[in-house]
Amino acid sequence: MAKADIDFEKELWDAANELRGAVSENNYKNYILPLVFVKHLSERYEQVHSELEQLVHDPSSDYFTADPDEIDYVLEDRDEYRSRNTFVIPHAASWQYLKDNAEQDDIKVKVDDAFDVIQDLLTTYNPQLVNLLPRIFVKSELSAKQTGGIINLLSHPKFSEKENPESDILGRIYEYYIGRFAMAEGSGAGQFFTPGSIVRLLVELLEPYKGRIFDPACGSGGMFVQSLKFIKEHGGNKSDISVYGQEMTAQTLRLCLMNLMLRNLSFDIKLGNSLLDDKFPNLKADFVIANPPFNVSNWHPEDLPEGDPRLFGPREEFTTDGSANYMWMQTFWHHLSDTGTAGIVMANGAMTSNTKGERNVRQYMVDQGMVDAIVRLPDKLFLTTGIPACLFILSKNRDGKDGTHRERRNEILFIDASKLGTMVSRKLRVFSDEDIRRIADTYHTWRTVPAGDPVIASDAGAKQSQQKQSPYQDIDGFCKSATRTEVQKQDYKLTPGIYVGTEAEEADGIPFEEKVEGLKSTLLAQFEKAEELKKRILENFDKI
Repeated sequence: MAKADIDFEKELWDAANELRGAVSENNYKNYILPLVFVKHLSERYEQVHSELEQLVHDPSSDYFTADPDEIDYVLEDRDEYRSRNTFVIPHAASWQYLKDNAEQDDIKVKVDDAFDVIQDLLTTYNPQLVNLLPRIFVKSELSAKQTGGIINLLSHPKFSEKENPESDILGRIYEYYIGRFAMAEGSGAGQFFTPGSIVRLLVELLEPYKGRIFDPACGSGGMFVQSLKFIKEHGGNKSDISVYGQEMTAQTLRLCLMNLMLRNLSFDIKLGNSLLDDKFPNLKADFVIANPPFNVSNWHPEDLPEGDPRLFGPREEFTTDGSANYMWMQTFWHHLSDTGTAGIVMANGAMTSNTKGERNVRQYMVDQGMVDAIVRLPDKLFLTTGIPACLFILSKNRDGKDGTHRERRNEILFIDASKLGTMVSRKLRVFSDEDIRRIADTYHTWRTVPAGDPVIASDAGAKQSQQKQSPYQDIDGFCKSATRTEVQKQDYKLTPGIYVGTEAEEADGIPFEEKVEGLKSTLLAQFEKAEELKKRILENFDKI
């Protein structure tokens, strides 16, 4: 379904700026996003109410009836609304009511009261949704005028799902705000926001059409939303995926739950620290897509049970208190199904770290054939950190037995994407659609069985068989399919630059001898000029 092209950035930032002075910028989201969410639930209820109203008056419908009591019963039947992913919203909690009362002195009370009513509906439906809409307006420094101003701005017809049925308008508004608030918050936003460029690339690499998707560091749910977009764009069905996530910050968890409810996704999101308190111990996912916090130190690996099933070996040898990066890797691997694939954003240091606990895990992953691909990312993709990053793709479908992918247990694909992307501001770089397509196509071509042409690769003959039977080709400076032996010889370093080499420069057609002669004559001329300048300077000194 094509999205309507609606330009709304200016009005949305105007709405956020209504908060200026009364609320710090890093708290804007706590006031704006719940209102967007309440507007969504209210509009969704109105739409379903209208649909049911048409059905009860349509003689060809199973709902048709002329009995006024039966009509009222159908229009107020909570199960009818729940089956259509919404709730019966009482008038005093509706967006229309808040809009009608936006100029009243007690509008802050009315908003908090509406939050209470909707919160009761949410908690009754799903206990996971407790405290999603806390009473925050009355005790805030916001004036009644500012609160009403936000309501009026969000009531603009271009922000209505009813007026723009094909635009996912409120979902897009929510996404816009999360991005803008991350920009305003700077380094504090890293816990809840992963830039769209990186999320889109990960999703295009993994292609999560159907199955279980898990993100143990899910933040505000961007990975899930992008997975849903991918499915829609490729004609899939969102009912074919189920979403699981864990988030350690209660406030961020609220953002995520609202984000997923805006998209009517089925989900199971839990609060907790995934490293030390895995809330999904038995979950095996088809896709793990995650951007865990980088280089977390002092995370207390000593608190892990000695026989933690996620660990590749003894706790003392496979963890380090200096960084949780490789505990995340072991967690992701543990949660993969027999044919699952994980895409993880990591700090560049993870590719070469020699700290015992990290080096041991990386060596184990290479020796056991777990690493499918490594992508080096360009700088400035993150608003929230200057730490250079890369992508680790880990996979359990490397044996070639799933019918879709070739056998590649003894190979690792290295992609150096550090030169891709375009600067859209002094601080931010983004990937174009073409950049994302180039990286993703390279990976898919490399790992996929060509039509009617099975590939069997051994460590020694991997490159040879690949050249004969696969359309994939190494490209100097960009991509290289390296054997496990090559990686072991490089002391298990996973930096793509080691393997892809430097990009071949285009020849300019001038013979080498001619170039040398040209350089020599230029240099001699510069020497002469230097002698002349030296003479003139000395003469000037004599005159002083």
